[in-house]
Amino acid sequence: MWLHTSCDLTFNIEVPTPFVLMLRPQSGVQQWIDFEEYRIEPSVPVFEFIDSYGNFCQRLIAPPGHFAIFTAAEVKTSDYMDQAPGAEFVEIQNLPDNVLSYLLPSRYCESDTFSQMANEITAGAALGYDQVAAIVSWLRARIRFEPNRSNIPVSAKEVNDRGWGVCRDLSHLGIALCRSLSIPSRMVVGYLYELEPIDLHAWFEVYVGDRWYAFDATQEQMKGGYVAIGYGRDAADVAVYNQFGPALQPISQQIKVEQLNRQNRTPYVTL
Repeated sequence: MWLHTSCDLTFNIEVPTPFVLMLRPQSGVQQWIDFEEYRIEPSVPVFEFIDSYGNFCQRLIAPPGHFAIFTAAEVKTSDYMDQAPGAEFVEIQNLPDNVLSYLLPSRYCESDTFSQMANEITAGAALGYDQVAAIVSWLRARIRFEPNRSNIPVSAKEVNDRGWGVCRDLSHLGIALCRSLSIPSRMVVGYLYELEPIDLHAWFEVYVGDRWYAFDATQEQMKGGYVAIGYGRDAADVAVYNQFGPALQPISQQIKVEQLNRQNRTPYVTL
């Protein structure tokens, strides 16, 4: 399907404030970026770089006053997400070098504390994909998904203790459980078509069967319409913006994900 995604953020800046943004999706296995739009008002110099996880990032200094960031893209995304029940566990010695970091504990995913629990949840499941499927089923049954309830990332242990979380929190716990079984796992942030309530979304991917597969404990089943913006070990790596200075929250934030009829598409300017 073709999707039009957009993110519109507005801030009230008190002093010149450095930002690092991560708002540009890129073409990958299950998505193709056809058009992009990126506006910053007022216009300031922007420097782009690729971070250690392969994400497109932008650096800038926001001047005092009203500051707005708008990004949009037209994306060809899969009508379904690849699934592979039975895909095998990949022995550590056979993992690609760039996958190894996703085996380790990270700031919000204390995987070294979940080994016994993960083994109990996945008892009887074949090693690899089927273990992850068991973890996701457990998450859906035991951890309540409560969207828009919290803006502050919490750790996998905290999510497990309290029994509820937003999409980011369920992903943290899923990642920690998978890593405790030596299954490489990473967080993904982006958009999901027909997500209710609409917002930026988080899910996770695991490396089994010699490739990455997506899982989302907040949805009853995996479907098409996911658009990835960034990848990382946990929420600390995939923030769509980081600002350095006085604490800021957007004074407005608008997210849209709409399906396109390409036959009637009206082109817009790309930057």
